[in-house]
Amino acid sequence: MMEKIRIGLIGVGGMAQSHIKGLQNVGTFQIDAICDSNNKNLKKVGERLAIKSENQYIDFRKLIDSQKVDAVVSITPNNVHAPILEYCIEKNMPILTEKPLTLDYEEAKQLAEKYKQQPILCMVGFSYRYTPAFRFVKALLDKGEIGQIMNFSIQYLQGWGALPYDTPYVWRFNPAVTGTGVLGDLGSHMIDMAYYLFGSFQEVSAKMESFIKKRKMEQSNEWKEFVIDDFVCFQAKMESGIVGTFQTTRNAIGSGNQFDVSIYGDKGTIHANTMEEEIVNLIHFDDGTAEVVEKKMHVPKTVYLSEWEDFAQMLKGKIGSGFPDFEVGLRNQQVLEAIIQSSNQPGKMIDALES
Repeated sequence: MMEKIRIGLIGVGGMAQSHIKGLQNVGTFQIDAICDSNNKNLKKVGERLAIKSENQYIDFRKLIDSQKVDAVVSITPNNVHAPILEYCIEKNMPILTEKPLTLDYEEAKQLAEKYKQQPILCMVGFSYRYTPAFRFVKALLDKGEIGQIMNFSIQYLQGWGALPYDTPYVWRFNPAVTGTGVLGDLGSHMIDMAYYLFGSFQEVSAKMESFIKKRKMEQSNEWKEFVIDDFVCFQAKMESGIVGTFQTTRNAIGSGNQFDVSIYGDKGTIHANTMEEEIVNLIHFDDGTAEVVEKKMHVPKTVYLSEWEDFAQMLKGKIGSGFPDFEVGLRNQQVLEAIIQSSNQPGKMIDALES
């Protein structure tokens, strides 16, 4: 019988549920300890997962120190990403951490210095690298299916923040907890997708806007005023010379979780999105008729890989190409900072690699 990898889960809120399901589906993992600052949620999830009370923690440090787990999966608000990562580095504890890597770039730089001194096995949760359609797009580009890539567009739209939904003031709207708004939440995924498909960024030119500046508190009718970005658009030039356009918002009424990628080459076009995870649209000139044709391509099973399967491989020392490691998270944070700087200096193109 294969020995299980003992997992400590830090954060048991909404997003943690997909991680719990993903970990359980792999079969390699066993969730042996959990941690959350909300004692009610901690007990509820602990009961559902049959976690002993002595393996339920309020303080993530005690979980990491417990010697009861082989690795941790951290699904927390952005303001505690860095402290948890720092402690894992100190204790040499492997981790799957949520994106963005840290609250801001200053935190990321400080963390990087510690990581250089003592690297650990670290995976950053850029989950869309594991969307079947996007993995197939990567394979098609690697084969040169649409020739030389010239430009691309990426958009990530959600609607839950739009005014008609009466969404209250939750932590994602609190700059002290989240750093940025839609930029770090959804924009970091767009940046990572471009990095995954096309390589490093060279320059960005951006605009960030805050349209909704007050919301009702969750537990009362009191209105909370705040300023955080809820729309971001930017242009980018990659080191390869490919150029791209990006936009993201949580105010797109009618959009659930709409992540679209369109890529334009000198021999054709590729479209893929999260609404059809197993389909990639290829548009090209037919060799026989010289007419433009559109082909719906079903994603082959050979490219399927889940985030948690890749995490298990990392823990076994088998890190494949396209793996979102600490360095990927650091580069992402660097581009996020360049976008912020560019938005604050209209008309100026910011070098995405300046430190």
